[in-house]
Amino acid sequence: MANPAGESKDEILKLDFDRRLMLQFRGSVVTSDAGLLAYRELDDALGLTAMAGETLADGRTGKNGRHALVGLLRQSVFGRLAGYEDVNDAQRLRHDPAMRWIVGGKAAQVRAASPSQMGRFETQWLAAPENLSALSDLSGQWIDLVHGRRPPRGIVLDMDSSVSPTHGEQEMSVWNGHYACTCYHPLFVFNQFGDLERSALRPGNVHSADGWDGVLKPVVTRYQGKVSRIYFRADAAFAMPEVYEFLEAERIKYAIRLPANQVLQSRIGYLLKRPVGRPPNEVRRFHANFSYRAGSWTKPRRVIAKVEWHPGELVPRVGFIVTNMSRPAERVVAFYNKRGTCEQWIKEGKGVIKWTRLSCRSFTANAVRLQLHALAYNLGNFLRTLATPEPIKIPWGSG
Repeated sequence: MANPAGESKDEILKLDFDRRLMLQFRGSVVTSDAGLLAYRELDDALGLTAMAGETLADGRTGKNGRHALVGLLRQSVFGRLAGYEDVNDAQRLRHDPAMRWIVGGKAAQVRAASPSQMGRFETQWLAAPENLSALSDLSGQWIDLVHGRRPPRGIVLDMDSSVSPTHGEQEMSVWNGHYACTCYHPLFVFNQFGDLERSALRPGNVHSADGWDGVLKPVVTRYQGKVSRIYFRADAAFAMPEVYEFLEAERIKYAIRLPANQVLQSRIGYLLKRPVGRPPNEVRRFHANFSYRAGSWTKPRRVIAKVEWHPGELVPRVGFIVTNMSRPAERVVAFYNKRGTCEQWIKEGKGVIKWTRLSCRSFTANAVRLQLHALAYNLGNFLRTLATPEPIKIPWGSG
């Protein structure tokens, strides 16, 4: 370097930097979402979005379709996976090199879809009845592809509802007294691997189990004949005769929380008396097992009671479970308690994928958004459970 200090040999001091050095500010070739490329590789290996491209109907007309339908779907799903839950984010993402490569096609050389293109794609084309129905089935079809690589011997299904708060004049946004907010009340079914088997958006004021059959039955139909055993868990909101009868007819083993009543309490009265002696510092736990038939049931069923005496508490904690499983009471309770992981997965969907972000005016458009969030969640979970080494298989929300 002739003049390392930047000074010329002339008498007048001026900056004369080495011309062999070059500085460039090229934001178009820098990305902060390079981690999405690993998900894109997994997508290619499993053929996930390619399958979706064959399933969804392209409602566009004319010759102005710059991006393929599968490319638009990738931009929607991968964008949500990266935390960009609004179509307005496409204004920046369309120039992002990682997103352009993920979308593929013309986007790799030029740019991905604009906010207006993504808006039409999500609120018009995907909102068509045939495409919304296909989207609802797509999560299960993706899971079937994953199970082709990792065949399960049995499936455990957990059903639960959740809350998606709403703001403004959104269709079917209704006040829910339990959650104390104006909201939607979506319903979910997960398997034991954390995959979201199926979901449905519902108005905010429906019962937690409303429409359970439309969500659960298609999942059961997919697995019948493919696995040796299906299990089902749910909280007390799903303690209904029609649920029991369906599960029993399909030969599905279940454990469902049963609301307490005076008859059930009387059956375990001997366990509700405070044990004799000085209370220990640890929890004392007792189980009971008996046959019970409610007035709305067509036959008696097995009920398991769990009674826990906690240090410092004057009354015990009591819970009942109705089941058709034959294993010992303690094991049935332990099996049911694992249902709590379903609540953790819902929290991950809310915190990481932000699937409560249902901000469209139309209820149908918000239903589409929920399904896109579900696909993004599953894609993330597939990488975690199928392609990630055991030591780093941790919940998303714990990092």
